[in-house]
Order: sequence, then structure tokens, then C-alpha cells
Amino acid sequence: MIDGKTLLVTGGTGSFGRMFVELALTRHEPKRIIVFSRDELKQHDMRLQLNDPRVSFFIGDVRDRERLYRAFRAHVDVVVHAAALKQVPACEYNPFEAIKTNVLGAQNIIDAAIDCGVPRVLALSTDKAVNPVNLYGATKLCAEKLFVQGNAYAGASVTRFSCVRYGNVVGSRGSVIPLFLEQKRSGKITITDRRMTRFWLTLEQGVELVVNCIGAMHGGEVFVPRIPSMSVMDLATAIAPGCRIDVTGIRPGEKLHEVLVSSDEARRTIAVADMFVIKPEHATWDFNWEGHEPLPDGFEFASNTNDRWLTAEELLGLSQAA
Repeated sequence: MIDGKTLLVTGGTGSFGRMFVELALTRHEPKRIIVFSRDELKQHDMRLQLNDPRVSFFIGDVRDRERLYRAFRAHVDVVVHAAALKQVPACEYNPFEAIKTNVLGAQNIIDAAIDCGVPRVLALSTDKAVNPVNLYGATKLCAEKLFVQGNAYAGASVTRFSCVRYGNVVGSRGSVIPLFLEQKRSGKITITDRRMTRFWLTLEQGVELVVNCIGAMHGGEVFVPRIPSMSVMDLATAIAPGCRIDVTGIRPGEKLHEVLVSSDEARRTIAVADMFVIKPEHATWDFNWEGHEPLPDGFEFASNTNDRWLTAEELLGLSQAA
């Protein structure tokens, strides 16, 4: 679905955006990639690094509807929406800003895509959108709802919206692994609770998932990959063996365990190959995912009850690959 197409990536200079652009250029044959982001320096650095005439750079903010309309009118075939405020403490301290970017920005993407005739829009979400306990998760839940029901607003037009929801990215900015590596130098690392578990995948796996879902989407799905879990204690001992571990206590807005498919969502979720597909509750548009295995009653895809767990060796392999 991306060969010969014009792609636009919001948040294109972020960790995901950079990896998406690099892999799209090396593994596929896009006609053009538009990097849409706010930071001119990051765009400059990325332009020098890639040095590819198929990539163009568009300074803009998803809060700015007119700028989005201008960008989307460039005969865009696929939008990958990765722009967001993602740091939990920053969103708690700046709630108005989080809502403007993560919620109102999502609305702007939807309106611009429908009005400009963009055929496919795939938005990135997070496990923190499931039963959210912090503002970041709440804004991403709202964004998911907007993108799913954006298909009803699109009506008979060509535009379709879907979401991809996944867990923690190994080695990404702000994740716990770089923190552990930094603390390792002092011989002491800190964790908030010994019982804590998380889902993990690499940035490359996230990008490949998004590419696959662009081709698979009908409009209205939330795609969830079947990814492994790891306890924070196993993570700590794998990254910093022999270091002293201090427990600081769980932080506000933090969960012991994350959930990617809740038991309520499972009633409308099907198992498809290596992922789950959460179907929309109220699909007034053409939507059909027949012939796939429904999930059993009471199913929940949670990090503490996952049937696949990362070993220390697997985690170190993922960290090196990242």
C-alpha cells in the first residue's frame, strides 16, 4: 500500500517518524514522503542524513488546521499520524497543551483528511489509552475514539481511518532502558515497584506493524500486536546485573500492569495472525472482517497475564538491535 504512493508522516522527526521514513525508503518504493513536524533543526539534520529527493519537509503543527490542509492538498495517499505530546509528567503539568495536541490535533487531522480526499489515515496509540489513569492515556483514548468514528464523518468519501495500539518501545527516548543504562554507572538503579510488568517491542517492529496495517485496514479498526511482556525486575537485572536496586514507590499516573486489549473490548475483538483487531462498536460505514477467530469470553491481553515473556537474552538482543 505504500509503493508508488505519497506518504505524509506527522511528528516525522520523532523516533518513530525517522525510523518509518528510513525503512520506507530502503524496503519499499514510495513516490514521495512528506515529513510534517515543528522542529526546523531536526528537519535540517534529517534532510542531511537522508539526502533523498523523494523526501520533502513541511514545518507545521497539528494544532494548525490551515497548515494541515495545505500539506494534505499535496496529493497525499497515506497519512501516518505520530505527532503527540507523550511524556506523562509533562502532560499532567500542561493539561491544556496535551489536549490541544493529542485531541484537537486529532480532530484537525480527520477534518483535513476528509476534505482533502486522503484515502488512508493510520494513527499511533498506546497501551496507556486502555482504562487510562493519567491525562496522556486519556487524551490517546479520546484520539482513538475520534479516529474510529471519523469513518462515520467520512461517509461515502474515499477517506478511511484506523489506529495501531502498542506498548513500550525498547530504547526510545524517555523509556526506562536508557535510564537504567545511565544509572548503571553509579552501581545503583531505581524502580518504582518490584511487581511491575510492561509490554515491549522494538521501534523497527512498530514501523513494520504500521506498514502492514496500512495495507490491511478497512477503516475503524484498532490493531494490537501480540508482543511479549517482561517484569521490571527481570528488566533491571538484565540491563544492570550486579547493581543495587532501590524501590522508590509507584508514581502518580502509573500502573502496575498495562493492558492492550481490555475484557470489554475483547467481546468485539478477533485474532488475526500475529495481532488482534478490535472492531468498532458502531460502524455505519462498510466494514467487514469475517472468517477470523473470536476471542474467548473474559479474555484480556494484559502485561502480567501474557502468554509470552521476554528472556534476558531476548531483551538484550532487542536492545542491541534498537
